[in-house]
Amino acid sequence: MFGKLYAKWMYAWETALTTRDTNRIVRPLEWGEDWLSDFIQIGELPNASEFERMAWLNETIVDQAEAFFGYEVPTDFRLEHRHPQLFPTNVRPETLEQDAEWKRQADSGELPTAEFLRFTSPVRTQYPENDVVNARWYPADPEKQVGKPKQAMIVLPQWNADAFSHNALCTLFNRFGISALRLSKPYHDIRRPAELERSDYAVSSNIGRTIAACRQAVVDIRSCIDWLEQQGYEQFGVLGTSLGSCYAFIAAAFDPRIKVCAFNHASTWFGDVVWTGQSTRHIRASFEQEGLGQQDVRKLLTALSPMSYMDRFAATTDRRALVVHATYDLTFLREFSLDVLKNFDALGIDYVSKVLPCGHYTTGETPYKYIDGWYLGSFVYSSFKKLAEEPVKSSSKPLEKQATR
Repeated sequence: MFGKLYAKWMYAWETALTTRDTNRIVRPLEWGEDWLSDFIQIGELPNASEFERMAWLNETIVDQAEAFFGYEVPTDFRLEHRHPQLFPTNVRPETLEQDAEWKRQADSGELPTAEFLRFTSPVRTQYPENDVVNARWYPADPEKQVGKPKQAMIVLPQWNADAFSHNALCTLFNRFGISALRLSKPYHDIRRPAELERSDYAVSSNIGRTIAACRQAVVDIRSCIDWLEQQGYEQFGVLGTSLGSCYAFIAAAFDPRIKVCAFNHASTWFGDVVWTGQSTRHIRASFEQEGLGQQDVRKLLTALSPMSYMDRFAATTDRRALVVHATYDLTFLREFSLDVLKNFDALGIDYVSKVLPCGHYTTGETPYKYIDGWYLGSFVYSSFKKLAEEPVKSSSKPLEKQATR
């Protein structure tokens, strides 16, 4: 009886959190082939329908994934000092007040500056502001790094995260002697085009652009590791939440340098999440208007689905992974997270599973955010500790990097 009441309460709370923002927009379906034309042309199928062409393009990307996620190492890495900004993605009064207060503190000199890694993304888009990668830099105290390899985490928050999301995790890692780069995903915070209130272009009803955003995110993660290596770092991990988890998984699948993986909410097929998730109802509406169903959407987004690269992820055997999922998740349905664990088991992947007694959005609420933080922090700490104690091996080389065409 209590369990049913708790579930009812949790689902109601989760629904309230996913419906409180009023600036989600139902946009028309766009196939977006032009967003991928630098990689491959679709002239091979002149008589096919738009759906057939895009489904074929997804299959081709998966078949040629090493080239698709290949890149040339950036040459313009630089550190920039500036005042942190919130870059809110909702228009709720309390959020706008918070944003105004941060700006006031910056203008008055009360707010200290922070350090950000900036460089030009090897993957270019139609938005110049999006193509300058931004990652807030949290270097660990050198005294805490003495006697062990230099270690660093790349941290990717959830879709539509503001610029302060997950910063607390980075400071937590610093306490362990682990440095962190908190990466702004494509179309997020300072990379967001001025025409947007939300980070809509990262995931939208423009299929080609959504796939291109994933490609850019994966390449940006790998480029961050290149910079870290130039600074003398030797051991690397990645932590992603929700959409960030998807990007983190694919980056790890193509970069064996990543030895510690924390997936905070995970799923197998990207299209299934878009179709069934509460937070993507407006995108599903666009697909439904064109008569598409769940299986159609899965085919159209296969190229950015973790399931497409599960074997490649498993090929790097000397890494540890954490998968956190929530029992009452209405965005990444529990069945999809369990499917991740099922595939990890089948492939013999070394992983730890943790379950939160809440939902997707309620993970960010008290007390669940502290439980989640404990799961993530303790896993990263123990995994890097174990990694530092292992005998020194020859460094793992990433898959051959190829210039984007």
